[in-house]
Amino acid sequence: MRRLGELEAEIMDRLWAWQRPATVREIVDDINRGRRVAYTTVMTVADILHRKDWLRREKAGRAWLYEPVRSREEYTAGLMRDALGDSQDRPAALLRFVEVISDEDMAALDAALRATRGGQPGEPGAGPGDGDA
Repeated sequence: MRRLGELEAEIMDRLWAWQRPATVREIVDDINRGRRVAYTTVMTVADILHRKDWLRREKAGRAWLYEPVRSREEYTAGLMRDALGDSQDRPAALLRFVEVISDEDMAALDAALRATRGGQPGEPGAGPGDGDA
């Protein structure tokens, strides 16, 4: 998964935060609060994101309403998967990663691992190798 470009990320960030479809005009107006960007530039990038299957769109009068196809979490997970895939030694890369994450992230990772294995966070025996076999 390719990392989003700067303006692509700005557009997606707004749509993820708003959790509703939006027009290019709404996106441009919001971006222009912090920096100037042309309507046509945002329109072009939104169209590119649509062609890349990041956004779906629906006609609303003369404008298009854009909304994300994938969540921010799916995007982040894809970047993490790609970064791990670039490693020649995946176990070592994972070890280095968990050595530097916060306690909160460690707890979230533990909960995610347990959830994918059918257990509940904090539940003994939820992970593989924890059972009575």
